[in-house]
Parts: sequence; structure tokens; C-alpha cells
Amino acid sequence: MVKETIRVYARVKPLGRRQQAGIYSVDNDEKSLSSLEIIVPRDLADGFVNNKQESYKFKFQKIFDQEAKQDVVFDNIAKPVAECVLAGYNGTIFAYGQTGSGKTFTITGGAERYSDRGIIPRTLSYIFDQLQKDGSKVYTTHVSYLEIYNECGYDLLDPRHEASRLKDLPKVTIMEDPDQNIHLKNLSLQQATNEEEALNLLFLGDTNRMIAETPMNQASSRSHCIFTIHISSKEPGSATIRRSKLHLVDLAGSERVAKTGVGGHILTEAKYINLSLHHLEQVIIALAEKNRSHIPYRNSMMTSVLRDSLGGNCMTTMIATLSIDRRNIDESISTCRFAQRVALIKNEAVLNEEIDPTLMIIKLKKEIQELKDELMLVTGKQRTSELSQEELLQLDELIETFIEDNDPDSTLDVGADMRKIKYCFIHLKQLMNDSKMTDKKLLLQHNSEEKDTNKEVGEEELKKLKELLQQRDNEINILVNMLKKEKKRAQEALFQLNAASAGSTVLEQSLCVNFEESQSPASSSSLKEAKDFSSSVHRPPFLSRQTGGKMSLGCQEAFEVFKQDHADSITIEDNKELLKQRYAEAKCLGEKLNKVRNTINHLKGEITQRHIQRAVLAISSPSEELNTLDPVKEQLRTQIEEEKKSYKTMFNRLKGLKVEIEHLQLLMEKAKMKLQKDFEVWWSEEAQKLQQEKPEMVSSSNTVTVYPQLRKPSQHLSINSFSETTRVSPSEDPAGKNNSIISSNPISKTRTPAISSTSIPLTGDSQADADILAFMKARQNILQKKGLGNK
Repeated sequence: MVKETIRVYARVKPLGRRQQAGIYSVDNDEKSLSSLEIIVPRDLADGFVNNKQESYKFKFQKIFDQEAKQDVVFDNIAKPVAECVLAGYNGTIFAYGQTGSGKTFTITGGAERYSDRGIIPRTLSYIFDQLQKDGSKVYTTHVSYLEIYNECGYDLLDPRHEASRLKDLPKVTIMEDPDQNIHLKNLSLQQATNEEEALNLLFLGDTNRMIAETPMNQASSRSHCIFTIHISSKEPGSATIRRSKLHLVDLAGSERVAKTGVGGHILTEAKYINLSLHHLEQVIIALAEKNRSHIPYRNSMMTSVLRDSLGGNCMTTMIATLSIDRRNIDESISTCRFAQRVALIKNEAVLNEEIDPTLMIIKLKKEIQELKDELMLVTGKQRTSELSQEELLQLDELIETFIEDNDPDSTLDVGADMRKIKYCFIHLKQLMNDSKMTDKKLLLQHNSEEKDTNKEVGEEELKKLKELLQQRDNEINILVNMLKKEKKRAQEALFQLNAASAGSTVLEQSLCVNFEESQSPASSSSLKEAKDFSSSVHRPPFLSRQTGGKMSLGCQEAFEVFKQDHADSITIEDNKELLKQRYAEAKCLGEKLNKVRNTINHLKGEITQRHIQRAVLAISSPSEELNTLDPVKEQLRTQIEEEKKSYKTMFNRLKGLKVEIEHLQLLMEKAKMKLQKDFEVWWSEEAQKLQQEKPEMVSSSNTVTVYPQLRKPSQHLSINSFSETTRVSPSEDPAGKNNSIISSNPISKTRTPAISSTSIPLTGDSQADADILAFMKARQNILQKKGLGNK
């Protein structure tokens, strides 16, 4: 393990033609750290005191001034890191600075001259030269190139990069394993066997980078790029593999929008660049603090990828690129301050070695074979994995002698052979299990005898309880069905009650109109309206089942008489008797099915007990074979099959009875519906006849019909009282002003006919009185049809 702080270097960019140089000085002391001093003159104004700091000093490992060449930078910065990577350590080199300060030139290099090659191509050339020189190990090299653009990762080595739009390319995502190691999904690893292949991959990635022109840089990098070299090495015949990686990072430069004046899409890029660099600085500050427990690596993708490089298992080097121009002097000072904070971070680099499992397996197998050979030389016998038959018999005799020996000091000596020792332990364990099985067998026999005695006593009681339970279940099911039907009828009755209340209003209005007709001198016009109303009446609401009206007592009595003479009554009674027979047969079949089911379960239990008994007998007497057929079990299976056939036959018959019962129920329901409809039609016709007889009675006498609602409920009124007349003089009431007994709705009219001289008690309720009178009229007509007259 190597513990050291991050090495920090500084490089000053040469000035352009129109740039004014700032005041700075470089002190490169070979014995100690180099120092850089930047001087910022004060702006003196009249009447003001300016206490601003003039001189800023910063320490670096080494400072490369404007005249420094690319090869010098590589030899001092990248070459030591590349040597550590070849030795098996992780390494990182990243450049930081404002936009246009020379980061990409330092990392990648320029394209004009061969001598302008940057750190990446020179590092590749150096690494492959060293790999060719070192023939003692087998090396494999892979390359990856990651671009972080607007906080989204993309693979620069993806062949679809040129033909597809950026948003259509698969994005590189960060995955973290339980050991908090970072893995990048959708980032390809390209194998490079020589320097030429690696440089081609580098040039391919540089072609796909996001570059734009800004006021401060003609080719400004608009994304962070991480070029990674993966190296694995192994010595021939060794199971140890060394894996290392080298990150070469070219960060996008920070910029002040107030100076550059950019807008639109470039402004959005600048926001993401400054935000990611801000998160990088937060990580650096957190790592520099000693008592800081949380490091915000996950705030950005770049800090997540570089987690090992910042305070982890890596040897890290930073290059601070400075543009010592008067216009950019503040940004250069800010870059130097950031570099001083980075220099405080300590990394712990560990040699990355792991064991190849395939080689380890081969090595262990070889070692096992050598040990077997040595053992055969010592014992003089070639051992196999299993004992021979003679050795097994000999061990059985030794174990039997050891068990029968009553001497407590006796020992069982089988020699220093683990195979024999294991066999002895297994044999002793079997003997112990056999003795336990014998005890269990005796206990089972005792329990079975007790069960047989108790079983005979409890079978009859159990049978009675099961029959009682089945009977109670059937009763509960019947009661539940009745409750459901009663609930449905209650809902229908509520609906019928509402419809009946509407019908009573119509009858009250019609009776009031009757009284008005007998009082009014202009009765001819009222008769026409009554005819129109009677023709529009088809079915009284109190007779209709569908409207929900409940039948009155008179209507129910008429329905009973009508039902006796109806042709379908005999069919309904026959269906009822047949349905009762089918119900009784279904109940009998259900009891038989339960009995057959219990018999099958009992036979299965006897087969199980028989099987247990034979298994116990086989353990106690190993000579008897279990494979022989048991005649008792075969006989029990035959009985089970016969019972199953009987069960299936009765079950099919029960299903047929169910269908027949449902069919009979449907026929009875249809017959009842037809009977109800026929009665309603007949009852409606009788009501219409009463309406048609009304004009005849009115024309026969100018009478005043007494309205039943005017009488008290306790009084009795004869039918002839409705036909009693009272002469009304035109001079007494010429205008028909008897408004106290005339209905306010003269449209709905009906009449109360005179049937006989029999005294009938009336209730005073219009609907009930109308039902009573209608029933008496209908009853009289039925009796007349039968030739009974008024008997």
C-alpha cells in the first residue's frame, strides 16, 4: 500500500498576439517545491484607500512556464504514473483550468506537428514499448473512452456515433455493487494489441467529441472526457493476475458568462460544465476536511466515475493550466487556489492482485495427486475411494466384537484409515437407528391395539354425529334460501305499496265525480267524459302483480274461486306432486352418496395402515421382501373401485334429478304466471262492465249517490242506500253549488253499483270500498253462470 497526497503541477499557457501579460514570477527549486507568485496592481483613485491584496503565492510540485515542451511535461508528470500502472497500481491524470487555458492541448495534444503530441498518445507509446520489452509476463490491454456531456454519459467508441443523433445513442449509466465499486453500463471495452490500434481508437473518440467555438476559444471542449487504459498481467504458471487502470481526464473549462457573452445552446452547455465543476470542488473540499463523514460523490456523474481517483485506491496527478493574461488573472488565481486544496487530499494506492480460479483448481488437483502418491509409498498399498468387500466384512466383525464385549476399557482399532473410521461410525449409527425403530414399532403396536378398542366404540357415535351434522347443514341451507326469497318479496311489496297508493287516488277522484254527476243538471257532458275514461282503463292498479299492488280480501277470494275453475290448476297440482317425489328421491340419493364416500375413505385408511404394518415388518425381518403383492391390499383396492363406480352412477342420477327439478320449477312458475295474468284480464273486464252500466243507472233516475267517504267507518250501509234518491229542485240549487261534496278533479270518474239488498259493512276508504263492491258484483256474475242465482 502506498499512501501519498495528490501531486499538483502548474503549466502556464503562452500569450497570444493581442493579449497583455500579467505580472508573475516562477521559482523552480529542485530541492523543494516550486512556487508561483502572481502580482495584481492596485487601482489607486483619488480620495479612496484600496487595501486589496497585491501578491498571491502558490506552491506546486513543479511549474512549467510558457516555453515548456510537451515531452518535458510527459517525462515529469505522466511517465511516473504510467510506470506505477504497469506495476499494478491505479493511476489518474487530469487537467483543470478555465476555458482556453490549454487543457486539451496538454492532455491530447495539437494536430499540427508531431512534437505537439499530448500526454495520452505519448503514454500509449510508452506503455506498449514497455510491454514489448518485458517478456516475463503476459499482458492484455483494453481501452475505453467516456464523454460526459450535459451530465449524460456517452461512449465515444460506439460505431453508431457518426450515423445517429446524440439523443438516439444509448447513454452510459452508473451501477454500484455491494462493495461500492463503480461499474459503467453501455461503455464498451475495446482490446488494443499494439500502439497503432490504441491510437486509432483515440482518434475515433476525438472525432466524436463535442467541440464548439466560443469568444474565448475557437475549439472549446463542451464535455468532460475520460480516456481509460486497462492493463492485466500474469506470469506464466502463476495463478496471480494483476489488474490496473489509468484514467487520463480532459475536463471542460469553466467560464464566466458575463465575459464570454454566450447564449442559446452554448449557454446551456456552460451551465452544465460549471455545475459539474462546482460538484467536483465540493468533493475536494469535503476530502480536505479531516472530520467530514460524508463525501458527496453522487452529486454528479464525473465525481462518481472518479471516486477512486479522489481519495481512493489510486495514484493521482493534477495539472493546473493557467492563462496569465490581465483579463483572466482572477480565474488563474482561482485555479491555483483549487489546486492547493487538491494537494491536501491523501490517496491509498493498493497493488491490485487477484487469484485466477481456473489456475488455482489445476494447482490444487496436482497437489492432491502428489499427496496420494506419497501416501501409497508410505503404506505400500494403493488406496481407492471405496473399501473392498473383504475389508467391509472384516470391519463388521470388529464392530460386532466391540459391541458384545462387556469390558469398558475395550477399544475399536481400525488403523489410521479415514475410510474405515467413517464406515465404523456409519455402521454404529445404523445400529442405533434400528434399535430406535424397534422401540417405535412396539409403541405403534400398543397404540394400534388401543385405537382398535376405542375405534369400535367411537365409530357408531361418530356416524350418528355426522348424520346429525349433515341434517343440520341441509336445514341451514333451506332456511338461508327462504330468507333470501322473503327479502326479495319484501322489496317487491314496498314497490307495490307505492303503486297501490297511486291507484287509491284515482278511485277517490272517480267516486267524487260520481257524486258530482248526480247533482249537476248538465249530466250529458259528464257521461261522455266517463265513457272516455272507462275506455282508457285497462287494468286496475290494485289487481296488477307487476305494479306491485297487494290484493284486497275480496280480490283474493275471487282469485281462489277463479283458480279452482281454471284449466291449469290440475297441471299445477300434478307438477307439485311430481316435484315432491323428485325432492324425496334426491334426498335419498344424497344420503347414499355420503355413505359411499365414507366407505371409500374408510377403505383408504385401511390400505394406509396395511402399508405401515408391512413396512415395520420388513424392518424387523429383512429377509421378507416388500416387492411381493399383498392380497389384502389388492382386495381393498378392488372394493374401492367398486364403490367409486357406484358413487359415480348415483352422482350422475342426482345431477339428472337436479335438472328435472329445475325444469319442473320453471313449468310451475310459468303456469302460475299464466293463471295470474288470466285472472287480471278477467278482473279488468268485470271492472269495465261496471263502468259501462253506470250511464244506465244515472239515466233511470235523477238521484244523489251518497259518497261512502262521508260516512263514518263505524256505520254500516246497505247496498240499496247507494240507489236511494233525493229529489233536488232546480230552484234550491240552480247552479250546482254543493261544493262541499264535489271533487276538485272532475276528470276521473267511476260508479258504485247497487247489487242487492244485503247489508255490507263499509270502511270509509275509497279503495277498500270499491274493492268490496267490485268483488260482490263479480261473485254474483260467477254464481249466475253456475246457475246458482242468489242462493
